Amino acid sequence: MSGRFKLLVSEAWRSLGANLSTTVAATMTVLISMFLLGLFVAFGTWMNSWSSHVKSELLVKVYFQPGATRSDKDNLARELQQNQYVAANGVVYVSKEQALADMKRRFPALVAGVAYNPLPDSLNVQPKRGEDIDKLYGSIVKADGSLPKGVAKVQDAKQKSHAILKVAHYIDVFFILAAGVLLIASVLLISNTIRLSIFSRRREIEVMKLVGATNWFVRGPFMLEGVFCGLVGAFLAIFFLVIGKAAVLPAIVPRLTNDPDVHSWGFPLISLVILLFGLGVGAFGSGITMRRFLKV
Repeated sequence: MSGRFKLLVSEAWRSLGANLSTTVAATMTVLISMFLLGLFVAFGTWMNSWSSHVKSELLVKVYFQPGATRSDKDNLARELQQNQYVAANGVVYVSKEQALADMKRRFPALVAGVAYNPLPDSLNVQPKRGEDIDKLYGSIVKADGSLPKGVAKVQDAKQKSHAILKVAHYIDVFFILAAGVLLIASVLLISNTIRLSIFSRRREIEVMKLVGATNWFVRGPFMLEGVFCGLVGAFLAIFFLVIGKAAVLPAIVPRLTNDPDVHSWGFPLISLVILLFGLGVGAFGSGITMRRFLKV
């Protein structure tokens, strides 16, 4: 480390100590902002993965009438497989025996006293995209409510899926707004810290310019102050996220889903995002303040 850089660091450290209360306030605000940002990234990426998983499991179920012939079932299956909204190999025939066996496996209490099989033969039809489920349903059930030959009922999960995805959207919006407000508060507090440092050292800055100090040498300590606040707040946020991850996550995840396809970004990547945002907030807060208040 060169002597000039050591001097810049020592000047920045001295200025931070001279404005300790605002420095602590700015760092704590960055800490809260980065902590919420980490939660938002983890939760948001998990919700995105979960919604993709939910969409991949959305099905349109076509239930046949008891008197439907094998020809009716085969013809409809071939027709649906050529439907533009159906995924490749997305049509699966489920016999009434298979449906009852699946019901016994998933809900044994419901079928414990059943004397005969009341379930019909059916087709499980998977849309090409989760968002296409309404279009797929509309391509099977005509506008006048008429159904294909041999079909008793067509059922989809659009109401349930729409409700789930709407809730996920509201949660995402809430976290985005909360993180955005705290990021703005962080920038403003860091800016205020740098502004106080500039005002308290204005005579010293004038003397430095008179003896030939470069603009970078004058500006350097103030930029380092903002970067220091941002990085310390980010590191503290990562520390508390590590504690929360170890203490809370094991109790929450099993209650949500055990599906391996549903996951958030890895913690190292989330930590990198937090550090980059902390660095950016500190540098941006310092930059806009120096541009406005530091004339060198």
